[in-house]
Amino acid sequence: MLKLDELDRKILREIQQDASVSMDALAKKIGSSKTPVWSRVQKLKKQGVIEKQVALLNPVSLGLAETFFVAVKTDEHEPGWLTEFAAAIQQLPEILEAHRMTGDIDYLLKVRVESTGDFDRVYKELISRVKLHNVTSSLSMECLKYTTALKV
Repeated sequence: MLKLDELDRKILREIQQDASVSMDALAKKIGSSKTPVWSRVQKLKKQGVIEKQVALLNPVSLGLAETFFVAVKTDEHEPGWLTEFAAAIQQLPEILEAHRMTGDIDYLLKVRVESTGDFDRVYKELISRVKLHNVTSSLSMECLKYTTALKV
């Protein structure tokens, strides 16, 4: 873990809210000047703290109104199966996140789609690519919190 000082933390908090902010505006927001802020941002990028800068899109405005969480249980635990499963989920852009879990389920997937019918298509595509023991899907009725910002 890298040691971050308060200036680093201020920079990271601000750019998590708006990564398109100019260096001048960022420096003003955090009470510093442009050159040291620019240097810190470059250092944070080089150290891998800032992985990349992206645009966050509004999924509903793009017609992707439904979020499903998919709990996957498998009785396969060989490296070959895991490679096949990882490839299958990488090839389906509707799967936004995939986590290997502890507890009763093996994997948890977050899927964003237009409709229940669209989810059914993704589900059928996934099970055609890899053998799964048990799959349970849940539709999110409402998102109470969504953020990409990490506590720094």
